[in-house]
Amino acid sequence: MIYQTLRCMKSLYFSYNEVAELLRIQPESARVLCSRYTSNGLLVRVKRNIYLLRERWDYLTDTEIMQITNIIQVPSYVSLTSALAYYGCTTQLQQDFIESTCVQRSLNKTILDKEFYFTKVPKEYFFDFHKENNVFIATPEKALVDALYLTALGRYSIDYSALELHKFNEAKVQQLLNQYPERVSKRWEEYASA
Repeated sequence: MIYQTLRCMKSLYFSYNEVAELLRIQPESARVLCSRYTSNGLLVRVKRNIYLLRERWDYLTDTEIMQITNIIQVPSYVSLTSALAYYGCTTQLQQDFIESTCVQRSLNKTILDKEFYFTKVPKEYFFDFHKENNVFIATPEKALVDALYLTALGRYSIDYSALELHKFNEAKVQQLLNQYPERVSKRWEEYASA
């Protein structure tokens, strides 16, 4: 009966405070209930006090997975090859993992069958993203420049041969590169001239 009530929740994810309100129980009781349901496989714990119905987890869309990504590490935005694949700017497809950039700390987190990778960048490079379909995501050009930046540092590897160059706004790429160290621009020049 309680689980059927939880299934009526409209939101993708919820806190135990929302469960307490829905079931008209004390927050502490809702916290225990969520913990038990997680242990029994009925709920998935995304992070502290954020849960999702397991039956919903198994059928998440790509956009919903990206929404969850933004919740795991705040602030963060989807970037790198994950964003490039979303925009169709690479032929490389990613299955069951998603990449983001953040300003707090680098983090790899596994939740059931999905991998979430967060790469820390300096605050001055945490820009040029927007909210699309309730997801904070880099623009295609920024996702490319994030990848070039991390590649120049030896912290990432981008598959240049998979990039669809004609899908990028070259002027915007250059404008973004002007805000980074010269070695990042050199990575781009090496690839673009090849």
